[in-house]
Amino acid sequence: MSEHVERVGAGEIRLRLSREERELLRRLPRELRALVDGRPEAPDLRRLFPPAYEDPDSEAEYRRLTRGELVEGRREALRVLEETVGRDRLTEEDLHAWLGALNDLRLVLGTRLGVTAETYERELDPLDPRAHELAVYAFLTWLQEQVVEALADA
Repeated sequence: MSEHVERVGAGEIRLRLSREERELLRRLPRELRALVDGRPEAPDLRRLFPPAYEDPDSEAEYRRLTRGELVEGRREALRVLEETVGRDRLTEEDLHAWLGALNDLRLVLGTRLGVTAETYERELDPLDPRAHELAVYAFLTWLQEQVVEALADA
């Protein structure tokens, strides 16, 4: 069983996160929502909304038909994360929303930082100007793994 996200019963998950971790998880969804709402075509969002078609006209039509629904689903997952991050117990439904929100946060941060497979092969350099953001990315990755493990314990 995972240490910080643990299934404790049918449909019930216990969270053991520090105050600092919870504060980070309150702040990051607000930042992502502001980016999605304010700059929907921002380069940092390209992995959240990858193109479905090479043809520009087909892609424009696809975005027109699906963008609103995709954005709303992401907003809802971020909302659930924000509203439940202070709790010690979550439902399985809450945890599924957490999984989506954590994934979106990682995708955007990873895109912004240029994270690649090689990023994991080297140790974090504390002198790297991106050190703090890379540490946040590593935390989100670790937490996402914890959530997946808890959901798999069903």
